[in-house]
Amino acid sequence: MSQVSFIDGKTRVYAIVGDPIEQVRSPEMVTWELQRRGVDAVLFPLHLGSDDFEGAMPSLMKIRNLDGLIFTIPFKARAMAFAQRLGEQARRVGGFNAMARRPDGTWIGEMFDGLGCVEAFKRRGYPIGGRRLMLIGLGGAGAAICVAMASEKPSHMGIFDLDPARCERMKAAIAEISPDTAVEVVMPRVEGVDILLNATPVGMLNDTRMPIDVGRIPPEVIVFDAIVKPERTSLLKLAEACGCRTVGGREMMLGQIARIVNFFIEQKVSSDTA
Repeated sequence: MSQVSFIDGKTRVYAIVGDPIEQVRSPEMVTWELQRRGVDAVLFPLHLGSDDFEGAMPSLMKIRNLDGLIFTIPFKARAMAFAQRLGEQARRVGGFNAMARRPDGTWIGEMFDGLGCVEAFKRRGYPIGGRRLMLIGLGGAGAAICVAMASEKPSHMGIFDLDPARCERMKAAIAEISPDTAVEVVMPRVEGVDILLNATPVGMLNDTRMPIDVGRIPPEVIVFDAIVKPERTSLLKLAEACGCRTVGGREMMLGQIARIVNFFIEQKVSSDTA
């Protein structure tokens, strides 16, 4: 007698790869969206140690019922080595968070983090165009958020990362995407800022640290944190206590789930009809 109705030997498989992995919400959210659309597929979490990533990926990609992968910390840039094709966002960002198998057996990667962040702001009715932004963290998710936010034409973008090369690369990208946006590499700040964005892992899981050294945030600042778990990070708690409007990582994830599932399904349909 069947105990569940959503998985059997014919079910197609997707996985999210990260180190750590317990913070992710994609398995429940992507699986729900796939099932809602009538797709016989599930997404499961895969904890792959950082030191094992390059060695394990070739074997992982040979699994015959595996149709796609999602990447989280710290693999969004390192996954680039395993894709034969890149989407527009991935090319600009230099990393991606989703990779799907193509009809000919090759893999295509695309980045959805930034698009999900912009979508979350739009769903809240918070405009980005003409605003002054401060973005902390320019790794995989941060670079994607930087590119997507720049596409919305803010008036000013302050950016910060511990890696100077990342800062210079993103500064050049912003200038190309939105020439009228003033951009500068600065230490994280809240003064003269309309939107504060944290795209670092500081504050994830049991980490109670803050990504910015402030005791108060002006109440007119909109504060975003890309971290999904916990949903209310130390930064967001401070922002709420200061009367700020906030946008959480779960909202960014919701903003990109439909796009990721579309991406996966488009490649699978092509495979079936090729």
